[in-house]
Amino acid sequence: MAQGSGSARQVTVLGLSLLLCLLLQAGIAESAVYAVGDRGGWTFNTVAWTNGKRFRAGDVLVFKYNPGVHNVVAVDAAGYNGCKTTRGSKVFKSGNDRFTLRKGRNYFICNVVGHCEAGMKVAITAV
Repeated sequence: MAQGSGSARQVTVLGLSLLLCLLLQAGIAESAVYAVGDRGGWTFNTVAWTNGKRFRAGDVLVFKYNPGVHNVVAVDAAGYNGCKTTRGSKVFKSGNDRFTLRKGRNYFICNVVGHCEAGMKVAITAV
């Protein structure tokens, strides 16, 4: 009988391991990846790009742009509204930058002089 209970425990552990793997996969599958600006990439007039999209915390934004001309900065509301790089904000310049959305408002600007003011900014609410 000792053999039977050991086998039952192995099956239970295996079953729980498979269930955990499935749950992890389901969580990963729920996240979406968005190319900001779609085919046009991160450029001017992307403010309305969010229209019709539903974003969730954990979704990933990919900012594709010419790094010799633009950049991307995650800022707070004040930075977004004033087109200013707020203290502690990191300027990304790779031309292929990825950000994972957090729940609530997420703000991004290009801080090259005049670009944010010309509409190179986006605010996204993730649920």
